Amino acid sequence: MFFGAKRPEKRASPRPVNGDENKEPAMPTIVFRVWCPLGLLLAALSIPAATAENPAADFYIAPDGDDAWSGRLPAPRADRGDGPLASLEGARNAIRRLKAQQALNKPVRVLIRGGVYRLSGPVVFGPEDSGSEAAPITFAAWPGEKPVFSGGIPISGWKKAEGPLWTAVVPEVRARRAYFRQLFVNGQRCTPARFPNEGATFRAAGPGVPLKDRNAARKDPKTKISLRYQNEDLKPWADLEEAVVVVYHSWTTSRHRIRSLDVQGRLVEFTAPSGWPMGYWENNQRYYIENVREALDAPGEFHLDPKTGALAYYPRPGEDMSRVQAVMPAAEELLRVEGDAAAGKTVSHLRFEGLGFQHTRWDMPKAAPVDGQAAAFLKSAAVHFLAARHCALARCEIAHTGGYALWFEGGSKDNRAEQCHLHDLGAGGVRIGQTDLPEEPERQTERNEVFNCFIHDGGKVYHAGVGVWIGKSSHNAVRHNEICDLLYTGVSVGWSWGYAPSSAHHNLIEHNHIHHLGWGQLSDLGGIYSLGVSPGTREAFNLIHDVLAYSYGGWGLYTDEGSSQIVLENNVVYRVKDGCFHQHYGRENLVRNNILAYSATRGQVVRTREEDHRSFTFERNIVYYTQADLLAGNWSKGQFTLDNNLYWNAAGKPVTFPGGLTLEQWRAKGQDAHSVIADPKFVDAARGDFRLRPDSPASQIGFQPLDLSKAGLTGPSEWTALPKQIQRPKMLQPGET
Repeated sequence: MFFGAKRPEKRASPRPVNGDENKEPAMPTIVFRVWCPLGLLLAALSIPAATAENPAADFYIAPDGDDAWSGRLPAPRADRGDGPLASLEGARNAIRRLKAQQALNKPVRVLIRGGVYRLSGPVVFGPEDSGSEAAPITFAAWPGEKPVFSGGIPISGWKKAEGPLWTAVVPEVRARRAYFRQLFVNGQRCTPARFPNEGATFRAAGPGVPLKDRNAARKDPKTKISLRYQNEDLKPWADLEEAVVVVYHSWTTSRHRIRSLDVQGRLVEFTAPSGWPMGYWENNQRYYIENVREALDAPGEFHLDPKTGALAYYPRPGEDMSRVQAVMPAAEELLRVEGDAAAGKTVSHLRFEGLGFQHTRWDMPKAAPVDGQAAAFLKSAAVHFLAARHCALARCEIAHTGGYALWFEGGSKDNRAEQCHLHDLGAGGVRIGQTDLPEEPERQTERNEVFNCFIHDGGKVYHAGVGVWIGKSSHNAVRHNEICDLLYTGVSVGWSWGYAPSSAHHNLIEHNHIHHLGWGQLSDLGGIYSLGVSPGTREAFNLIHDVLAYSYGGWGLYTDEGSSQIVLENNVVYRVKDGCFHQHYGRENLVRNNILAYSATRGQVVRTREEDHRSFTFERNIVYYTQADLLAGNWSKGQFTLDNNLYWNAAGKPVTFPGGLTLEQWRAKGQDAHSVIADPKFVDAARGDFRLRPDSPASQIGFQPLDLSKAGLTGPSEWTALPKQIQRPKMLQPGET
């Protein structure tokens, strides 16, 4: 029996398309314009130079298969007495039967024909499904084809309704069996009907409970559960039962169901609190309300009536409702590889190649907070590994998710995500580790790698999602990835505030291309963000640019609370909002041989907290700027070392140091004894070309030239060219037009 509501469909997968009311510098609509080439690209990249018409495998899965068959044949027999299996679950069970007969002494390979395989829940692999080093088990796409495992329910039966709207009935909702909060039409995410429309927000009149004492307010749940609105921004609409108010804080957004609406007092009260007091970061904070039928007034918007199951949709230009492919995600996870590290039961040596995983849901509880930095409160992911060892996800696509795409946790070790395309994400891309550190080494997550992945277009539901998040986990590597178009941070490593014993160390973040983050939506974010004592962690050869925060923040390299003993070297950072390098507080970090250019505000290098130990050593760096200060923040106590740097103000203004000091006066304070002020003579800095001309004076400080042309994706040209197909507007930093 096929796992899920329906058998796989004999059709190609949907086209992956990524998709004066307080106007915001909103995240643009990013269109990833690829048709069938993307649908086949990831599978095609795995094709051997020569393939047989029926490539060899131990088992086969196909849309016209049957889980009652042996799975040993690539196509059904003429008499339909045997043939391929119908599902991933069927193949898993067939291998279980094989293992029950004899121990595996050679690799096992399962080939999966192209098509859409509908899932009602995750396919689960347990310890009994493990392979071994000598006999790994691989589930791979048939050469040149793209199987997609979808957690979505197809929506059909569209009928013309009033005005531009079309409607359909969702039986699961009408029967009160479920409620869905996402719709994808022709592979493009649609917007829940909202006030105001996408690209704008309302402004609160203030918090529902005034903040008389900010410190006390943080401990008082009454300050986190209501806000006052202006004018008639909110109304007692008939369908507020499933409406969601999204409230912006600094580095997060909280999502809320409505308990009550006081029209006279213009007060909205929520069913669950936010993480921060309302009005804490901004008295007239931004918010919007979604999933309101009366707000259905723009192309690409939809509304689902929780009582009748009636789905109303406003088509985008060019959409033919008699032919569209519409999907509402129903499954929370699609693939779950789950062991029990505490019991010594792990899952090992499973490999998934060239597969697509699409359409996962997100839920909106009434009683629980939906808020948190990096969206780390989420408990699921589209593809989820727990207590997995030596497993791999290669050349796979994970898209159209309600939360994170991929998660290694619960004692997962020595796993790898390689050349995967993660996009259109409800939260972020990859999570490694968790927010707590188990005492037992076997339960700790470590030595996992994210290599050569394209992660983009995230934060669609949970705005604080991160490209790659490493929690309390060590010895991991994040290498050669392209991470872009998220509303928060690119890579976050560490999850300890202050100088507590290290829980994330020896992590390697190198050769990544990280860009176009923030889009003016959230604050206090960075290209690479670190937390806590992290000996052995290295951030090197990364290319970071175009980072824009809403208010403060928007940094390139950001060592936040307690970040210590980290090496940050050979990076290029440019076009950021508030600082190319910023240290909140920490000790003994080494910032060496970087190019830092074009911070728009505050300063190029920012140091926030004065402490009684050495914050960092800053040496052999080139700092190049046209606006803002060279060094901003607090530099009075001298607990830092700066030397052998090259500084240049390309606007033609004098280079000065804190307090307006000249270089000679700054040297008298014991800093930059061997540094120089000179034009580094880049090839074309204004266009992002930071190669040095032959006559550059950078050699005087011992600077080692950088070639970051290979930062980001690596491999076949079809793969490395994929990011160039994203179309986006120019990100404007403060002062630009």
